[in-house]
Amino acid sequence: MGVMRIGHISIKVMDMEAALKHYQNVIGMKITYRDSAGNVYLKCWDEWDKYSVILTPSDRAGMNHVAYKVERDAELDGFKSRIEEYGISTEWVAEGSLPLCGRALKFFLPSGHEMLLFAKKEFAGKDVGTVNPDPWPDDLKGAGAHWLDHCLLMCEMDPAKGINTVAENTRFMMEVLDFYLGEQVLVGPEGTIQAATFLFRTTTPHDIAFVGGATSGLHHLSFFLDSWHDVLKAADVMAKTKTKIDVSPTRHGITRGETIYFFDPSGNRNETFAGLGYLAQPDMPVLTWTEENIGRAIFYHTGELPESFTGVYT
Repeated sequence: MGVMRIGHISIKVMDMEAALKHYQNVIGMKITYRDSAGNVYLKCWDEWDKYSVILTPSDRAGMNHVAYKVERDAELDGFKSRIEEYGISTEWVAEGSLPLCGRALKFFLPSGHEMLLFAKKEFAGKDVGTVNPDPWPDDLKGAGAHWLDHCLLMCEMDPAKGINTVAENTRFMMEVLDFYLGEQVLVGPEGTIQAATFLFRTTTPHDIAFVGGATSGLHHLSFFLDSWHDVLKAADVMAKTKTKIDVSPTRHGITRGETIYFFDPSGNRNETFAGLGYLAQPDMPVLTWTEENIGRAIFYHTGELPESFTGVYT
Protein backbone atom coordinates (compact mmCIF):
# COMPACT_ATOMS: atom_id res chain seq x y z
CA MET A 1 0.00 0.00 0.00
CA GLY A 2 2.78 2.46 0.92
CA VAL A 3 1.69 6.01 1.73
CA MET A 4 -2.02 6.13 2.63
CA ARG A 5 -2.83 9.78 3.35
CA ILE A 6 -1.76 12.97 5.07
CA GLY A 7 -1.29 12.17 8.76
CA HIS A 8 -0.82 15.55 10.34
CA ILE A 9 0.74 18.96 9.93
CA SER A 10 2.71 20.83 12.59
CA ILE A 11 2.43 24.61 12.38
CA LYS A 12 3.77 27.56 14.36
CA VAL A 13 1.43 29.99 16.08
CA MET A 14 2.27 33.23 17.88
CA ASP A 15 -0.72 33.35 20.25
CA MET A 16 -1.74 29.89 21.41
CA GLU A 17 -5.00 30.88 23.05
CA ALA A 18 -6.13 32.81 19.96
CA ALA A 19 -5.08 29.89 17.77
CA LEU A 20 -7.01 27.40 19.87
CA LYS A 21 -10.16 29.53 19.67
CA HIS A 22 -9.73 29.64 15.89
CA TYR A 23 -9.11 25.93 15.30
CA GLN A 24 -11.91 24.94 17.70
CA ASN A 25 -14.56 27.58 17.03
CA VAL A 26 -13.99 28.24 13.32
CA ILE A 27 -12.66 24.94 11.96
CA GLY A 28 -14.48 22.80 14.53
CA MET A 29 -11.53 20.73 15.82
CA LYS A 30 -11.13 19.31 19.33
CA ILE A 31 -8.08 19.27 21.60
CA THR A 32 -6.88 15.72 22.18
CA TYR A 33 -3.49 16.17 23.81
CA ARG A 34 -1.06 18.73 25.26
CA ASP A 35 2.64 18.12 25.84
CA SER A 36 5.07 19.61 28.34
CA ALA A 37 6.59 21.90 25.68
CA GLY A 38 3.29 23.71 25.26
CA ASN A 39 2.35 22.07 21.95
CA VAL A 40 -1.35 21.36 21.49
CA TYR A 41 -2.75 18.50 19.39
CA LEU A 42 -6.18 18.56 17.72
CA LYS A 43 -8.37 16.38 15.53
CA CYS A 44 -11.55 16.74 13.46
CA TRP A 45 -14.66 14.76 14.36
CA ASP A 46 -14.45 12.37 11.40
CA GLU A 47 -10.80 11.44 11.94
CA TRP A 48 -9.80 8.37 13.91
CA ASP A 49 -6.13 8.96 14.69
CA LYS A 50 -5.33 10.97 17.83
CA TYR A 51 -4.47 14.20 16.00
CA SER A 52 -4.06 15.81 12.60
CA VAL A 53 -2.85 19.29 13.57
CA ILE A 54 -0.07 20.23 16.02
CA LEU A 55 0.08 23.86 17.16
CA THR A 56 3.54 24.95 18.33
CA PRO A 57 4.20 28.18 20.24
CA SER A 58 6.54 30.41 18.27
CA ASP A 59 7.43 34.01 17.49
CA ARG A 60 6.51 33.49 13.84
CA ALA A 61 3.98 31.64 11.71
CA GLY A 62 4.77 28.80 9.30
CA MET A 63 5.11 25.04 9.09
CA ASN A 64 7.38 22.81 11.15
CA HIS A 65 6.69 19.63 9.22
CA VAL A 66 4.04 17.67 7.36
CA ALA A 67 3.66 13.94 7.98
CA TYR A 68 2.14 11.21 5.83
CA LYS A 69 0.95 7.87 7.16
CA VAL A 70 2.04 4.59 5.60
CA GLU A 71 0.10 1.35 6.03
CA ARG A 72 2.74 -0.83 7.73
CA ASP A 73 5.66 0.00 10.00
CA ALA A 74 7.97 -2.33 8.06
CA GLU A 75 7.44 -0.21 4.94
CA LEU A 76 9.37 2.62 6.60
CA ASP A 77 12.59 0.61 6.17
CA GLY A 78 11.97 0.32 2.44
CA PHE A 79 11.23 4.02 2.14
CA LYS A 80 14.45 4.83 4.03
CA SER A 81 16.47 2.88 1.43
CA ARG A 82 14.64 4.39 -1.52
CA ILE A 83 14.94 7.97 -0.25
CA GLU A 84 18.67 7.61 0.45
CA GLU A 85 19.30 5.91 -2.91
CA TYR A 86 17.63 8.96 -4.49
CA GLY A 87 20.26 11.10 -2.77
CA ILE A 88 18.32 12.53 0.16
CA SER A 89 19.50 11.81 3.71
CA THR A 90 17.07 10.51 6.31
CA GLU A 91 16.89 10.36 10.08
CA TRP A 92 14.89 8.11 12.39
CA VAL A 93 12.63 9.82 14.91
CA ALA A 94 12.39 7.40 17.84
CA GLU A 95 9.02 6.00 18.92
CA GLY A 96 7.40 8.43 21.36
CA SER A 97 9.53 11.42 20.34
CA LEU A 98 6.52 12.49 18.36
CA PRO A 99 3.86 12.07 21.04
CA LEU A 100 1.56 9.07 20.73
CA CYS A 101 3.33 7.95 17.53
CA GLY A 102 5.54 5.04 16.61
CA ARG A 103 8.89 5.61 14.96
CA ALA A 104 8.98 8.06 12.07
CA LEU A 105 11.30 8.68 9.14
CA LYS A 106 12.36 12.31 8.72
CA PHE A 107 13.80 13.92 5.61
CA PHE A 108 13.68 17.16 3.65
CA LEU A 109 12.10 17.66 0.24
CA PRO A 110 14.24 19.32 -2.48
CA SER A 111 12.32 22.52 -1.64
CA GLY A 112 13.59 22.37 1.95
CA HIS A 113 10.26 21.43 3.56
CA GLU A 114 10.51 18.89 6.38
CA MET A 115 8.46 15.73 5.85
CA LEU A 116 7.90 12.67 8.04
CA LEU A 117 6.58 9.22 7.28
CA PHE A 118 5.06 7.18 10.10
CA ALA A 119 2.85 4.12 10.46
CA LYS A 120 1.52 4.10 14.02
CA LYS A 121 -0.41 6.71 15.98
CA GLU A 122 -2.68 6.28 18.98
CA PHE A 123 -6.28 5.58 17.98
CA ALA A 124 -8.93 8.02 19.15
CA GLY A 125 -11.94 7.07 17.03
CA LYS A 126 -14.53 9.08 15.17
CA ASP A 127 -16.90 11.16 17.29
CA VAL A 128 -19.86 9.16 15.95
CA GLY A 129 -18.33 5.79 16.81
CA THR A 130 -18.20 2.73 14.59
CA VAL A 131 -21.49 0.93 15.39
CA ASN A 132 -24.66 2.31 13.82
CA PRO A 133 -23.01 5.73 13.48
CA ASP A 134 -25.02 8.90 12.94
CA PRO A 135 -24.00 11.04 9.94
CA TRP A 136 -22.60 13.76 12.19
CA PRO A 137 -22.10 14.32 15.94
CA ASP A 138 -24.40 16.52 18.04
CA ASP A 139 -21.70 18.84 19.35
CA LEU A 140 -20.32 20.25 16.09
CA LYS A 141 -18.75 23.70 16.36
CA GLY A 142 -17.85 26.19 13.66
CA ALA A 143 -17.50 24.81 10.15
CA GLY A 144 -17.53 21.25 11.51
CA ALA A 145 -14.68 20.14 9.24
CA HIS A 146 -14.49 16.39 8.61
CA TRP A 147 -10.74 15.99 8.26
CA LEU A 148 -7.44 17.60 7.35
CA ASP A 149 -7.51 17.12 3.59
CA HIS A 150 -4.20 18.32 2.14
CA CYS A 151 -1.56 21.03 2.22
CA LEU A 152 -0.10 23.24 -0.47
CA LEU A 153 3.58 24.12 -0.20
CA MET A 154 5.23 27.06 -1.92
CA CYS A 155 8.50 26.02 -3.55
CA GLU A 156 11.41 28.17 -4.65
CA MET A 157 11.26 28.68 -8.39
CA ASP A 158 13.37 30.91 -10.67
CA PRO A 159 13.57 29.44 -14.17
CA ALA A 160 16.09 32.10 -15.26
CA LYS A 161 18.52 30.67 -12.70
CA GLY A 162 17.57 27.08 -13.42
CA ILE A 163 15.78 26.73 -10.08
CA ASN A 164 12.50 24.80 -10.03
CA THR A 165 11.87 22.89 -6.82
CA VAL A 166 8.23 22.34 -7.90
CA ALA A 167 9.51 19.98 -10.58
CA GLU A 168 12.15 18.50 -8.24
CA ASN A 169 9.59 17.81 -5.49
CA THR A 170 7.17 16.33 -8.01
CA ARG A 171 9.76 13.96 -9.42
CA PHE A 172 10.77 12.84 -5.91
CA MET A 173 7.19 12.29 -4.74
CA MET A 174 6.38 10.23 -7.85
CA GLU A 175 9.58 8.19 -8.16
CA VAL A 176 10.23 7.53 -4.47
CA LEU A 177 6.95 7.87 -2.54
CA ASP A 178 4.73 6.56 -5.40
CA PHE A 179 2.42 9.57 -5.59
CA TYR A 180 0.52 10.16 -8.83
CA LEU A 181 0.34 13.44 -10.72
CA GLY A 182 -3.27 14.56 -11.11
CA GLU A 183 -2.96 18.08 -12.47
CA GLN A 184 -0.23 20.53 -13.40
CA VAL A 185 0.24 24.10 -14.59
CA LEU A 186 2.84 24.49 -17.34
CA VAL A 187 4.43 27.85 -18.16
CA GLY A 188 7.30 29.26 -20.18
CA PRO A 189 7.85 29.98 -23.88
CA GLU A 190 7.35 26.35 -24.87
CA GLY A 191 4.95 25.49 -22.05
CA THR A 192 7.30 22.95 -20.52
CA ILE A 193 8.02 24.38 -17.06
CA GLN A 194 6.04 22.89 -14.16
CA ALA A 195 4.88 25.88 -12.10
CA ALA A 196 2.32 23.98 -10.03
CA THR A 197 1.57 20.30 -9.47
CA PHE A 198 -1.20 18.45 -7.62
CA LEU A 199 -0.44 14.90 -6.51
CA PHE A 200 -2.50 12.14 -4.91
CA ARG A 201 -2.25 8.80 -3.13
CA THR A 202 -5.92 8.54 -2.12
CA THR A 203 -8.81 8.83 -4.58
CA THR A 204 -9.17 12.59 -4.09
CA PRO A 205 -7.72 15.09 -6.61
CA HIS A 206 -4.76 15.98 -4.39
CA ASP A 207 -3.14 14.99 -1.13
CA ILE A 208 -0.33 17.52 -1.54
CA ALA A 209 0.36 20.36 -3.97
CA PHE A 210 3.42 22.37 -4.92
CA VAL A 211 3.37 25.88 -6.39
CA GLY A 212 6.36 27.96 -7.47
CA GLY A 213 7.28 31.13 -5.57
CA ALA A 214 10.18 33.38 -4.64
CA THR A 215 10.94 31.31 -1.54
CA SER A 216 9.74 28.06 -0.02
CA GLY A 217 7.04 28.09 2.65
CA LEU A 218 3.53 27.05 3.61
CA HIS A 219 0.70 28.35 1.44
CA HIS A 220 -2.20 26.66 3.23
CA LEU A 221 -3.57 23.68 5.11
CA SER A 222 -7.00 22.55 3.98
CA PHE A 223 -9.97 20.98 5.76
CA PHE A 224 -12.72 18.96 4.07
CA LEU A 225 -16.41 19.88 4.16
CA ASP A 226 -19.37 17.99 2.70
CA SER A 227 -20.92 20.42 0.26
CA TRP A 228 -21.18 23.88 -1.27
CA HIS A 229 -23.83 24.63 1.36
CA ASP A 230 -21.28 23.83 4.07
CA VAL A 231 -18.76 26.11 2.37
CA LEU A 232 -21.28 28.97 2.57
CA LYS A 233 -22.06 28.14 6.19
CA ALA A 234 -18.34 28.17 6.95
CA ALA A 235 -18.16 31.68 5.45
CA ASP A 236 -20.99 32.70 7.79
CA VAL A 237 -19.01 31.31 10.74
CA MET A 238 -15.96 33.32 9.66
CA ALA A 239 -18.01 36.50 9.34
CA LYS A 240 -19.53 35.97 12.80
CA THR A 241 -16.13 35.35 14.38
CA LYS A 242 -14.42 38.23 12.51
CA THR A 243 -12.03 35.77 10.90
CA LYS A 244 -9.94 37.37 8.15
CA ILE A 245 -11.16 35.94 4.83
CA ASP A 246 -8.61 35.92 2.01
CA VAL A 247 -10.84 34.63 -0.83
CA SER A 248 -14.62 34.38 -0.39
CA PRO A 249 -16.51 31.24 -1.52
CA THR A 250 -15.76 30.25 -5.10
CA ARG A 251 -14.68 27.28 -7.22
CA HIS A 252 -11.29 26.08 -8.42
CA GLY A 253 -10.77 24.99 -12.01
CA ILE A 254 -8.02 22.68 -10.77
CA THR A 255 -9.65 19.86 -8.73
CA ARG A 256 -13.12 21.47 -9.32
CA GLY A 257 -13.18 22.07 -5.56
CA GLU A 258 -15.42 24.62 -3.84
CA THR A 259 -13.38 26.74 -1.49
CA ILE A 260 -12.79 29.58 0.94
CA TYR A 261 -9.35 30.83 1.97
CA PHE A 262 -8.84 32.56 5.30
CA PHE A 263 -6.17 33.13 7.92
CA ASP A 264 -5.67 31.91 11.46
CA PRO A 265 -4.74 34.62 14.01
CA SER A 266 -1.02 34.09 13.34
CA GLY A 267 -1.39 34.50 9.58
CA ASN A 268 -1.25 30.84 8.53
CA ARG A 269 -3.59 30.49 5.54
CA ASN A 270 -6.38 27.92 5.96
CA GLU A 271 -8.85 26.55 3.42
CA THR A 272 -12.17 24.79 3.80
CA PHE A 273 -12.68 22.66 0.73
CA ALA A 274 -15.71 20.76 -0.56
CA GLY A 275 -16.38 18.58 -3.55
CA LEU A 276 -14.20 15.59 -4.34
CA GLY A 277 -14.13 16.86 -7.92
CA TYR A 278 -13.45 13.58 -9.63
CA LEU A 279 -12.21 10.08 -8.92
CA ALA A 280 -8.42 10.21 -8.94
CA GLN A 281 -6.90 6.94 -10.14
CA PRO A 282 -3.36 5.90 -11.11
CA ASP A 283 -4.34 5.45 -14.77
CA MET A 284 -6.12 8.83 -15.02
CA PRO A 285 -4.56 11.08 -17.69
CA VAL A 286 -2.76 14.08 -16.20
CA LEU A 287 -4.83 17.25 -16.50
CA THR A 288 -2.79 20.21 -17.74
CA TRP A 289 -3.52 23.93 -17.44
CA THR A 290 -1.67 26.34 -19.71
CA GLU A 291 -0.08 29.63 -18.65
CA GLU A 292 -2.77 31.83 -20.22
CA ASN A 293 -5.41 29.98 -18.18
CA ILE A 294 -3.75 30.14 -14.76
CA GLY A 295 -6.47 32.48 -13.48
CA ARG A 296 -9.29 30.08 -14.42
CA ALA A 297 -7.29 27.16 -13.09
CA ILE A 298 -7.09 28.70 -9.63
CA PHE A 299 -10.36 30.69 -9.46
CA TYR A 300 -12.65 29.40 -12.17
CA HIS A 301 -15.43 31.98 -11.90
CA THR A 302 -13.47 35.22 -12.19
CA GLY A 303 -10.35 33.92 -13.89
CA GLU A 304 -8.45 36.46 -11.83
CA LEU A 305 -5.52 35.55 -9.61
CA PRO A 306 -4.79 38.17 -6.93
CA GLU A 307 -1.05 38.76 -6.60
CA SER A 308 -1.31 38.40 -2.84
CA PHE A 309 -2.61 34.83 -3.21
CA THR A 310 0.78 33.56 -4.36
CA GLY A 311 2.84 36.35 -2.86
CA VAL A 312 1.67 36.13 0.76
CA TYR A 313 2.44 32.95 2.66
CA THR A 314 4.23 31.80 5.80
